[in-house]
Amino acid sequence: MVVGENAIRRLTEGGGSSVLKVKKEVSPLAGLQSKFGDKIKYTMGYASGKPVYDHEIKPDFNTDSLRTEAVKQAADADLIIFVGGLNKNNFQDCENADRKSLALPFGQSDLINDLLKVNKNIVVVLLSGNAVEMPWVKNVPSIVQAWYLGSESGNAIANVLTGEVNPSGKLPFSFPVKLEDNSAHSFGAISYPGDGVKQEYKEDILVGYRWHDTKKIPALFPFGHGLSYTQFKYGKAVADKKSISGSEELTITIPVKNIGALKGKEVVQLYVGDEKCSVLRPVKELKSFQKIELDPGEEQTVSFKIGVDALKFFSQTNHDWAAEVGRFKIYIGSSSTDIRSTVNFILN
Repeated sequence: MVVGENAIRRLTEGGGSSVLKVKKEVSPLAGLQSKFGDKIKYTMGYASGKPVYDHEIKPDFNTDSLRTEAVKQAADADLIIFVGGLNKNNFQDCENADRKSLALPFGQSDLINDLLKVNKNIVVVLLSGNAVEMPWVKNVPSIVQAWYLGSESGNAIANVLTGEVNPSGKLPFSFPVKLEDNSAHSFGAISYPGDGVKQEYKEDILVGYRWHDTKKIPALFPFGHGLSYTQFKYGKAVADKKSISGSEELTITIPVKNIGALKGKEVVQLYVGDEKCSVLRPVKELKSFQKIELDPGEEQTVSFKIGVDALKFFSQTNHDWAAEVGRFKIYIGSSSTDIRSTVNFILN
């Protein structure tokens, strides 16, 4: 059973300049129906109103009755695919108005919790351009962050859910547990939203995963996170030198093996940390990454080259890029927090 308004909503429309005029748009429901036919049942579960962005429209539906019907049907379903998230309405993913909350709108979290009470076999598919709170995260077996995929979104989602395509995407930013875990929201109203005239950026360079890592604030899902239908084992990273200087480059290699049963892709990520610096720097910063594809049992050695440019920061004193001599650390992993191997070296 498919539940959720975003399963049928046209998400290429609205939002302002992000609107698309497409010849056709395949909805998630239509994509799943093309795979399974009449085995797929659908109920809306919640409603948000018309797809507009210049003003807020209240839903014309009775939310309680939609939720009651969805929970009733969910009890007899083999599998629930909840398709929700945000849309292009005002105060969501649109121009000229910020979201009012990190929470899912239109009572979606309450609906997910009610569905879980009668059927725990559920997949949550989120269509959004940004992070949302997930108070139900520990109770949901599978979560798919599908973003806004355009006119072929339904077919793309169905291909991943049925296993015809092995997912390999990685998060381009961290999903916080709560709004206050973001750097911009941790300093009070003067940092966000400001006083209407003045706004102070107090987080300095510590934005996104740099903030979470340096301040030791766990993210709900960290930068670079992303699962696959197979598994990858990382070996030990090795550097060809213990130190570099001038125009020299450091070459780092690491073996990665597909230890699962399916062919898949992995994004191997390399971060660099400055162990001691005269200015504020994050614990580590992404400097390179490679996406590799491996058959089951196949192993590949991934190679990276790091020069002095990757070690620099912008000096506000000299108004130029600079790197200070000293100790640095290479972190290689599957996400900003899933670090599999490290290497130390010195810049002379």
